[in-house]
Amino acid sequence: MQEALAGLVAEAVQQALVQHGIALDPQALASAGAIAGSIAAALTFLSQTQRLAIDTVRGEWTAFATEFVLSMVDKAARRATAPRNPAAFDEPAPAADADKAASPQPGERMLQSMLIDDWAGEVAGSTYLEEKFRIPRSTLHRWQRRSEVIALRKGGRKHVFPLAQFVDGRPAAGIREVLSDIVNPRLAWFWLTRAAPELGGRVPIEMLKQDMVQEVVLAARGFATT
Repeated sequence: MQEALAGLVAEAVQQALVQHGIALDPQALASAGAIAGSIAAALTFLSQTQRLAIDTVRGEWTAFATEFVLSMVDKAARRATAPRNPAAFDEPAPAADADKAASPQPGERMLQSMLIDDWAGEVAGSTYLEEKFRIPRSTLHRWQRRSEVIALRKGGRKHVFPLAQFVDGRPAAGIREVLSDIVNPRLAWFWLTRAAPELGGRVPIEMLKQDMVQEVVLAARGFATT
């Protein structure tokens, strides 16, 4: 459904650009329509709270859009100049590239600005998990250090943990692998709890709970590289 909606919007955008005499070559025209369609379709699948949150930064939409397009250009350029030798991708990234990758992207910044309760579902701190789930704090902190659990920073130094990631008192298998590809915990949890086009519209966290780890990990890797 999302892809179909994106296609309809893309066609409408292309027609509007042509009617208003915007001078673009056919490839650029198709790209403009496809990008606009994808964004519009994605917005329709957000919750009401998320859509209202986006509306609060209305004055920055143009800047966000420009930043988004430039980030795609930069990513495409880096792919085009990347080494063709597959072994080269196993080498550590230079420090400059690592710093660049560490800077939050527009989507990450948007999640950081939103209240956790508005998009992450039920969350709880270590005290609640110890009392209700019988998970010792030491165990929870060990999982956190090993990136085996999603921990979302709330406020200064406090972390909360989405409850939907736990199965029988343990994090679902595969979370560590997902975090190795989608390193931002907020972005990782957002992706895990939404229908993923990479998985045919299925929800990744539900698949992890059904031990479909390999499919989810491959999809997370694809999401992280797009």
